[in-house]
Amino acid sequence: MKSPYLINKEEILKIYKPVNPHAHKGTQGHAVIIAGSYGKIGATVLASKSCLKSGCGLVTTFIPKCGYQILQISIPEVMTVTDENTNFITMIHLPFMPQAIGIGPGMGKELGTQKALFEFLRINKMPLVLDADALNIISENLSWLELVPEDTILTPHPKELERLIGKWNSESEKFQKTVAFSEKYKVIVVMKGAPTYIINRTSVYQNTTGNAALATAGSGDVLTGILTSLLAQGYEPKYASKLGVYLHGLTADLALPKTGYESFTASTIIKYLGKAFLELGNVPIR
Repeated sequence: MKSPYLINKEEILKIYKPVNPHAHKGTQGHAVIIAGSYGKIGATVLASKSCLKSGCGLVTTFIPKCGYQILQISIPEVMTVTDENTNFITMIHLPFMPQAIGIGPGMGKELGTQKALFEFLRINKMPLVLDADALNIISENLSWLELVPEDTILTPHPKELERLIGKWNSESEKFQKTVAFSEKYKVIVVMKGAPTYIINRTSVYQNTTGNAALATAGSGDVLTGILTSLLAQGYEPKYASKLGVYLHGLTADLALPKTGYESFTASTIIKYLGKAFLELGNVPIR
């Protein structure tokens, strides 16, 4: 495999668009997070909060009814739409057209949820991030990827990637299979790990931020929120994926001296997003 392109600060500053001084919530994009099931509403909270904290003007979260009070209390800035079912998603209905959608965190694999995902993919035309249980469902129904918009972003961790592309015997085989997968389905694969790589057809990019503190529950849910937010703000998927993984990793680099590895959590990523954005603007951090 040829050497990957490095995603470093120099590369990111070519991509990053500072917020327009005349912006308002209507110009900053409206994102939707579709996620959650009974016992896993926390994943929804993490993805929704990180989406909002990454510059999105409006965030609406679609959840089963059991998550309604949790969302309303934990993130008052996020709007909610609920499924007719109490414990898991069975039919995705959005009363408006957002700029981007992230789907999958904590969603589960109930049969009703699988059907709901298929029907959603069949009609959706918006820029899309597929994560977690959305990927696990799709790994058993790969033909569904032919329904997704071109350059949809997939964010598998190693086990989810294996379910999508099959087992590999070496690192080079893993990359070969992922490149072939990306080409076949015309999708961007964010290969989460240490380091994180982005596979966009035959182009391979290696992120240069992040550390072992990110190996914590909910870290991927936060990344889904960041990526969905950037898409909703108008970043093209190829740029949103790079900027998203860079910022996600940068929060861990900024936080580590204060938290250490052990006490860093997914919520810490969200807490440090502001400082990560300030780093891009070269604003001195105190």
